Amino acid sequence: MPLYIPGPVLDYYLSLGYYRMRQDLFTCRFLPHEGHLYTVHWLRLVLANVDYGPKQRQLLRQNARFNVSVRPFQLTAEYEALYARYHQALAFDASPTLAELLLDDTLHSVFATEILEVREGEQLIAAGIFDSGTDSIAGIVNFYDPSYRKFSLGKYLLLLKTEVARRRGLAYYYPGYLVHGYPKFDYKLFASLAATEVFDCLSSQWLPFSWEEVDKQSAALLGEELAQNGEATE
Repeated sequence: MPLYIPGPVLDYYLSLGYYRMRQDLFTCRFLPHEGHLYTVHWLRLVLANVDYGPKQRQLLRQNARFNVSVRPFQLTAEYEALYARYHQALAFDASPTLAELLLDDTLHSVFATEILEVREGEQLIAAGIFDSGTDSIAGIVNFYDPSYRKFSLGKYLLLLKTEVARRRGLAYYYPGYLVHGYPKFDYKLFASLAATEVFDCLSSQWLPFSWEEVDKQSAALLGEELAQNGEATE
C-alpha cells in the first residue's frame, strides 16, 4: 500500500469508475441484494454545468441557520458518536464505526480526506466526508443526527460538497453510485440532474445522465453477465 495517493492518481481512477473502500480503490458492476442482482452505475457532476433549481435553492435557504465549516479529517469521539446515532437509524447494512469505514484498523490514511461539519450552535448535527484530488473530489459518506431528519441533511451535505468543489475551481464531484431498480441511492441525483454524468463501463465513457441511458446500460451489463456465465457452464 502506498503511503499517499497523489491527487492526479485519484483523479485518474475516479475517471475510470473506481471509488474508495476503506484504504483501497475498487470498482464493481453489480450489487447482490436479497436474492436479486442489481446493476451499479457510477455518477459524477460536471461542476461547470451545475444549475440549481427551486428545490435546491430552498434547501440552502432553509438550512442557512446552521454553521458550516471544512477541515482536514481526523477521527474524533464526537464524529464517532454522531455516526453511531446515525447508524442506529439506518435501514440497510453499513460499517458500524467510522474507524472501520474509513481506516480499516490502520493508523495512516493514503487519501487526502476532509470533513464538512454542520453545527447548530456548538452541537454537531451532520458531517460529510470527502477525498480531494487535484481536479475533483469524491464524496465518501454523509451522516447526521436522526432527530434533524426534517432538514434533509443528506441532500444538504450533497449541495455543500458541490459548493466546496465549485469554489475551489474543480472540474468534477463524484458522489458514488446509484443502483438500477433500487431507489435507495437516487438522492445522489439531487444536486443537479442536468450536470450529472453516468459512467458506461463497457465503453469507458461518461455520458449525460438519463434513466433511459441507465436502462440501456443495465440491460447490456446483465446480458454480458448472462453470456459469461453461460460460457462458464458449458
